[in-house]
Amino acid sequence: MSNYIGPQKIIEKKKEFLFPCSHHFYKNPPQIVRGEMQYLFDSEGNKYLDFFAGVSVMNCGHCNPEILEASIAQMKTLQHTTTIYLNQPIVDLAEKLSHVLPGDIKHSFFCCTGSEANEGAILLARLYTGKHGIISLSNSLHGRTYLTMSATAIPMWRVDPSLDDSVTIVPNAYDKNKLLDEAARVSLEEIENVIDSKGAENFAALIVEPIQGNGGIITPPKWYFKELKLLLEKHNILMIVDEVQTGFARTGKMFAIENYDVVPDIITMAKALGNGMPISAFCANDEIASAFTKPSASTLGGNPVASSTAIAVLDYIEKYNLCEVAEKLGEKLKNGLLNLKEKHPIISDIRGLGLMLGAELLRDNGEPATEETDVILEELKDRGILLGKNGLGRNVLAFQPPLVINEDDVDFVLCQLDEILCNLN
Repeated sequence: MSNYIGPQKIIEKKKEFLFPCSHHFYKNPPQIVRGEMQYLFDSEGNKYLDFFAGVSVMNCGHCNPEILEASIAQMKTLQHTTTIYLNQPIVDLAEKLSHVLPGDIKHSFFCCTGSEANEGAILLARLYTGKHGIISLSNSLHGRTYLTMSATAIPMWRVDPSLDDSVTIVPNAYDKNKLLDEAARVSLEEIENVIDSKGAENFAALIVEPIQGNGGIITPPKWYFKELKLLLEKHNILMIVDEVQTGFARTGKMFAIENYDVVPDIITMAKALGNGMPISAFCANDEIASAFTKPSASTLGGNPVASSTAIAVLDYIEKYNLCEVAEKLGEKLKNGLLNLKEKHPIISDIRGLGLMLGAELLRDNGEPATEETDVILEELKDRGILLGKNGLGRNVLAFQPPLVINEDDVDFVLCQLDEILCNLN
């Protein structure tokens, strides 16, 4: 195809036909027209190493032929019925998922987006406990629906001026002015203080990301979630773990919470489950799932095509040992970033697990290096690398590539970033 309209025309059409809330990266953005595993291509034929994976969506790579084969085969036979009628892919997916979910979690409710999954998880927690309040952590991002936006603590994503006051936000396990263990201890103390002051009988659940992606790749210490789970259990409050961004091998485990040896009460997922196909789920054990008896459905959630695709995703992760790949290449990338941190003072912190890593950039005065982050992203793009950014100050470089990258890809990114930082200094 050669009749691409080009970046400027797309921007013009966005302004005319989309809502003005729709933004894009880069001063000079390319028009992306094709994907092939860890690579993307633009309308001018330029090739990019994708190191953001659509924010942890394309864990198995763009247009993965093995996964596409399953999607296309299902499209040719049955695309949609909704759950009113019986079809096999949705139950086969639920069964397959039950074998990789943590602990005794085995029941799934399928929908289309992470926001829906988190909204459903909160509903389930309320149905099971008979309680209403929700606790969320600072720097969190749980969705764009009314309730999940209320549970989101990143200011730029709290768009509604009148959010739900049933959500109480407490400090997370990170404070740049404290050691990690100290900040995590303060977080637990603040959670307990809120429970004591407002009453445990008023809280159904606490919702938490194992690693806060958009919050800046905030990664709690190893002991944090075990103590948090014990605290919540003492007060009969459920733990909802939001794995929308962290799930499906990205951190070296199928789910990031497994790095902390904790089994949540309810777990949510989306993004990488469909590898680009819209599908999400919230999942629970026999006892908690049994509370959801009133009629409910998702018209498109878990449709035959999405379910068949997700089954192929799980097969691919297992076949190619992507958990082990993420752990091995993540260690190589993290060590390389730590070396760059020693060389370049603008890098203040490296954090994350597996192939979900963040490099926080600060100026000499301790302020977020927001503009410098944009300059680095632009330069990387011009050198054929697409990288993400996150954090409250939009000053954290986000390394979340497809898990099908190789060691040469890691070396290439580290080398190009080093050169850019040298020039920046």
